[in-house]
Amino acid sequence: MNPIKIFSTHLFWDVDSSKIQIDEHSQFLIGRVLQYGYFKDWQTLVKLYGVEKIKETLLEIRFLDDISLHFVSNLFSIPLEKFRCYTTKQSAANYWNY
Repeated sequence: MNPIKIFSTHLFWDVDSSKIQIDEHSQFLIGRVLQYGYFKDWQTLVKLYGVEKIKETLLEIRFLDDISLHFVSNLFSIPLEKFRCYTTKQSAANYWNY
């Protein structure tokens, strides 16, 4: 059985889900569920990885949208400056004003 089938199908519409490994692609899975998943996907993620693993992974993830970033910052009471995606975003030039 493909373990990705436990999540909503819309999360992985653009990738070959048969090649996704739960342990090897944890950053990808956690990021997708956080940004595009339903609450049931979040619950599945917590059962699968545990809160500590999710927290550690989110600190190292390279990209999160602003809403997701602020959500997990408040959820885990972690300052934004501790997240890699926040510090990387701050060092990147912004060429478009939108």
